[in-house]
Amino acid sequence: MAELAFWNTKTRRKEIFRPIDRGNVRMYVCGPTVYDRAHIGNARPVVVFDTLCRLLRHVFGDGNVTYARNLTDVDDKINGRAAELRADGDPRPILEIVRSVTDETIGWYHADMAALGASLPTHEPRATDYIQEMIEMIKILIGRGHAYCAEGHVLFDVSSYADYGKLARQSLKDMRAGARVEVAPYKKDNLDFVLWKPSSPEIPGWESPWGRGRPGWHIECSAMSRNLLGPTFDIHAGGIDLAFPHHENEVAQSVCAHPDDGFANLWMHNGFLQVNGQKMAKSLGNFFTVKDLIDRNIDGGVIRLVLLGTHYRQPLDWTGSKLKEAREVLKRWRRVAINASEPHMPPDPGFISALADDLNTPQALAELHRLAAKKDAESLLSSASILGLLQDIPLEGKAEEIDLNTRKLIEELLHERTRQRELRNFARADEIRDAIRSVGVEVNDRPGGTGWDVVSQVDTRRLCDIADEFREQSA
Repeated sequence: MAELAFWNTKTRRKEIFRPIDRGNVRMYVCGPTVYDRAHIGNARPVVVFDTLCRLLRHVFGDGNVTYARNLTDVDDKINGRAAELRADGDPRPILEIVRSVTDETIGWYHADMAALGASLPTHEPRATDYIQEMIEMIKILIGRGHAYCAEGHVLFDVSSYADYGKLARQSLKDMRAGARVEVAPYKKDNLDFVLWKPSSPEIPGWESPWGRGRPGWHIECSAMSRNLLGPTFDIHAGGIDLAFPHHENEVAQSVCAHPDDGFANLWMHNGFLQVNGQKMAKSLGNFFTVKDLIDRNIDGGVIRLVLLGTHYRQPLDWTGSKLKEAREVLKRWRRVAINASEPHMPPDPGFISALADDLNTPQALAELHRLAAKKDAESLLSSASILGLLQDIPLEGKAEEIDLNTRKLIEELLHERTRQRELRNFARADEIRDAIRSVGVEVNDRPGGTGWDVVSQVDTRRLCDIADEFREQSA
């Protein structure tokens, strides 16, 4: 079995990974605040830590890994959207409106991440479902002298925790000088952070010992991770932008509330994402969401490959040339992998060794290039699956037993045909229809929409090539 080693942000060194319980390896990843579409920077930690989860499940067993990723559905931007709906005449209670808004956004998020080949985590807790657990943790912190009440707020007293700043490797003096923290007259220290804050009647709130209010951001993850993964768990992960103050504050409140517990043993952080050498920003015109890319008919596997092409701890520069290269690479690999006669073979040892060394995806991709050059279809397909790649390779089967991936390819082509018809590109639409027919699938335009039927053994290899060709032409 491969020995895993990962870089620990807390200790600033690579450490051999020894789980607390090999039968239940536990990891927690900070998820999105669900107020809008996920942009490509949001997608990077999802893809990186989905890959980590796949590796852990390969090494320790599929049923022996528990992966939790939260959904923050308490946020001022969410409240703003709900308030707009209320002002427009929505008669529902404000919490119902918030739930409706976040349900829709979570649906978008799931669809976008699924397009990138990311599996759902074991647990996906919503902050609003764990309010009572947060209140209980805040009560403990007050009782232990680590938090205080001021003007309807409850704040964590950073001076009460001697190790504050240890994760970020900064002194209190340096953090006060450089940190972007909220300055408020009711704070003892500007670094003190909010655990609970009051809610006015028009925004969401819950009853608490400190009045009607809502939790601060940081307390959410401490309460949810403890509830789902226990007092001490193996890995806590997220983007490097969360290391301070979010993760620093998580450590402080968790350790102070439960000093006999360890919280997270290993901290992993992925680097920033920039676009063509610049920080992604709407003002620069280089901001785009995952949905924007999907709507441009860029395959989710191509997006995922670009995100994995740079080591997770390094900054990633998103460029058009990387997209083009990834598209060509996947096309070559698909043509090899489609010949796999036994797709469930063990992955290549060299490939696993690369991932075992601090999730070295660039080296793992080099191993996939080697397997493709050797025409080792079985090892290529089984290894790539751990990176979440080549998941759209259909397996050969009888026409009446057509598999899910083949169906997805057919539906993708039909979706593109519908789009071309809406654009009145009828010649292009007919070209797609004829291409689908050529692999053994009849397209039927009916009053209720377009359907399809398998009329002969589907030529899955040709279907993959057709899908690749139309993706390229539409990009």
